[in-house]
Amino acid sequence: MSPYEIIKRPVVTEKSVHLQNHLNQYTFEVHKDANKTMVREAIESLFKVKVTAITTMNVRPREKRVRGRFPGLTSAWKKAIVSVADGQKIEGA
Repeated sequence: MSPYEIIKRPVVTEKSVHLQNHLNQYTFEVHKDANKTMVREAIESLFKVKVTAITTMNVRPREKRVRGRFPGLTSAWKKAIVSVADGQKIEGA
């Protein structure tokens, strides 16, 4: 699997921006079958930074109503929170 297939997109929420600014941690949506080693190699090759720690979690689907009437579910996905070495940043994430 290529690094572009492993890392799908950055997650931008209030909490993830707080982690970026204060703890030097970045949040990404990753491929469901990717493990921590694969995520580490992908981040280090794409962004040229040193990864110190990774936390991964599976995000469960949530109930959602479509057009206000029909019940449905959001998609399940996998999230990775990546800690980067002091003094390094990931630009564009």
